Amino acid sequence: MAKRYPLDFRRDVISVARKHEAPLNQIAKDFGISEATLHNWLHKADVEDGVRPGLNENDAMEMRALKKRNRLLEQENEILRRAAAYFARELPPK
Repeated sequence: MAKRYPLDFRRDVISVARKHEAPLNQIAKDFGISEATLHNWLHKADVEDGVRPGLNENDAMEMRALKKRNRLLEQENEILRRAAAYFARELPPK
């Protein structure tokens, strides 16, 4: 499982990397993180700041919650559909 770094640490690393005073691989090495991790943090920071297109963290959380709610509603709808079909069999024909 990936190690979680504190948010303040991430912000510090991103601010140093954005100054372009050293190569990214050196910055990653100095802070004890992988270069891929640094690239991911920079990409996410660009999305959050609106520099790159994509879902920011709040939008992503809202999207996950909406998908979860949609799944629940679909399950409830399926249960109600089956219950209606079951009770419809019990009714005498007209």
